[in-house]
Amino acid sequence: MDTMNKLTLLFGYQRFEGNRNLQQAIDSVHGRYQARELSLDNMDMIAAAGNPADDALNRNGLK
Repeated sequence: MDTMNKLTLLFGYQRFEGNRNLQQAIDSVHGRYQARELSLDNMDMIAAAGNPADDALNRNGLK
């Protein structure tokens, strides 16, 4: 089992168990990786494949 799967299982387990030490670890992770909404300008730089900068330039007619 890889690390991401372990973390996913632990985060789910914590919802029912309420372990204080595990909650501290979860809070620490959430504090380092906060979700945030992307602006439309940032969304232009996202691409499923290829070079994101080239794709944004092509869409905006700059290349």
